[in-house]
Amino acid sequence: METTTVDTSEKKNQMWAFIVTGMMILISLIYYKVNVYYMYLVAYIWFGFAYGMMLQYGRFCFASASRDLFAAGVPRMAVGILVALIFFSLIQATLASTNMSTFHPAPFGIHTLIAGLIFGVGMVLSGGCASGSLYKIGEGNGTSFLAAFFGLCIGQAIFVDVKWFNFLVPQKWVDAAVVNAAARNIPVDKMTSSFDTYLAGYIWNQPVLQLSHTKAISEALPGAAKYFIGDSLLNALIPAALLLIVIYAFYIRKGFMKKRAKAKGGAMGFSDDIAGIWNMITASKRTTIMGVIIGIVAGLHIFVMKGMQIKFGVANFGELLTRMGHASDTGIKGTVFDPGYWYITSQEGQLGGWILDKLGWNMRDNIFFGVNNGLPDPWRNPALWMSFGIVFGAMVMARLNNEFKFKLPKGELIVWGLLGGILMGVGSRPALGCNIGAFFIRVAGGDPSGWLYGTGMVGGAFLGVKFFNWWSERKMAKEMEAF
Repeated sequence: METTTVDTSEKKNQMWAFIVTGMMILISLIYYKVNVYYMYLVAYIWFGFAYGMMLQYGRFCFASASRDLFAAGVPRMAVGILVALIFFSLIQATLASTNMSTFHPAPFGIHTLIAGLIFGVGMVLSGGCASGSLYKIGEGNGTSFLAAFFGLCIGQAIFVDVKWFNFLVPQKWVDAAVVNAAARNIPVDKMTSSFDTYLAGYIWNQPVLQLSHTKAISEALPGAAKYFIGDSLLNALIPAALLLIVIYAFYIRKGFMKKRAKAKGGAMGFSDDIAGIWNMITASKRTTIMGVIIGIVAGLHIFVMKGMQIKFGVANFGELLTRMGHASDTGIKGTVFDPGYWYITSQEGQLGGWILDKLGWNMRDNIFFGVNNGLPDPWRNPALWMSFGIVFGAMVMARLNNEFKFKLPKGELIVWGLLGGILMGVGSRPALGCNIGAFFIRVAGGDPSGWLYGTGMVGGAFLGVKFFNWWSERKMAKEMEAF
């Protein structure tokens, strides 16, 4: 009887996996039939689908990596992320050297560290980072849905459009914002919120760094070498290798050497440490292999989107929307959010903004939507379709692995999901990205601000873990007292 039940469940899951995949194929064909320009959007769909499958299979989540490392001393996920980063940086350097990259660095400043700290706390509270929340929605996790919808979507959209934080804005930012907005031909009625003043008065005055484009490296290493040495080796490979060594030294070495000495006998040396690091990297083949594949696919994504831009003769999907008669979807500059690579949070903010706009809240009188990213209908939003693809790809993989389970949040989980999601939404905006856009992509692309965000994110995650430990101990003490 039990075997029959298991077989029936597996067949049902397989059927749902085929239905979801078939639905994605049908949607892609409809887009192609409507207009060939939508193949640009379809590319985002299927890369999102691939990310979702890989994230779910490898259990890739920055929140899990931090929680496992700090709370349980298990480095599996952190190691997998660093492996993915190493491979992606090499591919990104290759693409940049052949002028096939869509990467662009971000403003560098202390704001990145602070934003990462806020985001790090939020991802631990909600139980998933920005990308992790999406793939967990695909597994049926209701807490992750709360975090993504009310935090990353609605909360983020409100954050960029309100004046609630004007009391924190220095006068020099206000003055600089007026000057910078005029220089960029941005109408005054599009600069209305606290976030607008922050963007125009502070962010636009910060330096933008990419190691391959710094004077020291570009002059010393002309040609392709500057990308491989500056962006990949110096900004990604060496720091990632050092972090692997630190993780090994603090969490793995003692136990590994003890087992090694018992099995081998005699004194331990440098070669044994090398063996220990390799053992740490290969301890979970599932996660490590997915790390390699994610790095490769993320690079392929950039290559394909650059190819699409060349094919259609555009630099942004907003130009294609305008050609198709949907100019109202774009900002006043004729653009929409179209990163050209793996990115989370901005498109969720667009969905939240679109919903609020339809409910009567004017969400177009700000720089974020009204000028830079537009507010396209969800079915014409390429980056949003990438997020949908992540959810559906994860759903398919979870179904195939019999790991899909719809779980409604209860009690404290509702609070943690909402609070954590809001903190992630707020933490992603000042740095113009999240664990993917502000850390993973930037570090691999040679932007040092990625490490600044990552440092803040890890610090925030550490505080989040400490908070949860305190909360659990306090709760247990009260229960024991009542007992």
